Amino acid sequence: MTIEDMKARKIELGLTNEMISEASGVPFSTVQKIFSGTTKAPRRLTLEAIQKVLTHWPEPTSVRSVPFDAPSAGSRGDGSAAPASGGSFARADSVRESAFPYGAVPKDNRHTIDDYYALPEDVRVELIDGVFYDMGAPAMLHQMILGDLYLLFRKCADEHDMPCEVYLSPCDVRLDRDNYTMVQPDLLVICGEYDAGAVRYEGAPDLCVEILSPSTRMKDMILKLHKYQNAGVREYWIVDPKHRAVTVHLFEDSEDYDPKKYSFDDTIPIGISDGDCSIDFSGINEKLKRHGV
Repeated sequence: MTIEDMKARKIELGLTNEMISEASGVPFSTVQKIFSGTTKAPRRLTLEAIQKVLTHWPEPTSVRSVPFDAPSAGSRGDGSAAPASGGSFARADSVRESAFPYGAVPKDNRHTIDDYYALPEDVRVELIDGVFYDMGAPAMLHQMILGDLYLLFRKCADEHDMPCEVYLSPCDVRLDRDNYTMVQPDLLVICGEYDAGAVRYEGAPDLCVEILSPSTRMKDMILKLHKYQNAGVREYWIVDPKHRAVTVHLFEDSEDYDPKKYSFDDTIPIGISDGDCSIDFSGINEKLKRHGV
C-alpha cells in the first residue's frame, strides 16, 4: 500500500490523524507529517503499523456490553457518577478488537489508573492511553506456552547469573509512569535494581513477551509494539501459536532495526543477554504436537 493508497483509505474510512495515531501507537506528529507529505521517507515499521490499522480497521457497528460491577460514584475518569453499587455497567469504552476500533475514548474523557483500580478483581483489562482493553481469560494453549517460557527464561537467567528476574502475568506495569497506562505483559524480564516489594512495576521492563490470541492479536502486534518501543523496552517477543512463529524486536539495536522471525523449531537468542542465553522452542513445539494442537 503506497502513501497515496493510505490517504485514500483514510478518507474512505473517515479516520482522522488522531484516530490513526491512537490505533497504531505511532505519535500523532509522525502520522500528521506522513499524510501531509512533510516526511519524505518514513520508516518502514511506522508505515507497516499505519497500514495494518487501515487494512484491519473494524466497522463500529456493535459494541459488546461488558457487565462490570460499578465502581463507587464519582470515580470515573470523565468526572461523571458511576452507577449505584450492585448494578451493571455497560462498558462501550472497554475495547475488544473484534467489536470496536481502538482510540474510541476521546482525550478529554480518558480513564485513569484510579478507574483501573476501582474495577472488580475478577475483571481483567489493560489501560492504554486512557482506554480500557478487555483481556478475558487466556486459553489453555496460551497458558501452556507461557508456563514453559517462564521456566526456560528463569533457567537461562539462573544458569548465567544474570541480574534479572522473570515475572508472569498478571503483573501490573505502569509503563509510561503516567496516569493513563497500565499493562500486563504475558511475561516480563526486569534487570538491575528495582522495588520487588511494590504492588506494580514502574517504567519499562527490559524484555516483554506477548503470546497472541484472537482477542489480543491486533493490540499486541500494533498498539503494544509501539507502546513498548516508545516507553524504552529493550526487547519484545511476539509469540504466534497459530503460525508457530516468534518475532523478536530488539529495539536497542538501532533506529533502523529489522525484526527477526523464528519458527517454533528454532533456538532463539535473548538479545539483552549479549549472546549468553537462548530459548529452545523445539520442546514447546513437541509438546503442542503431542496434544494435537
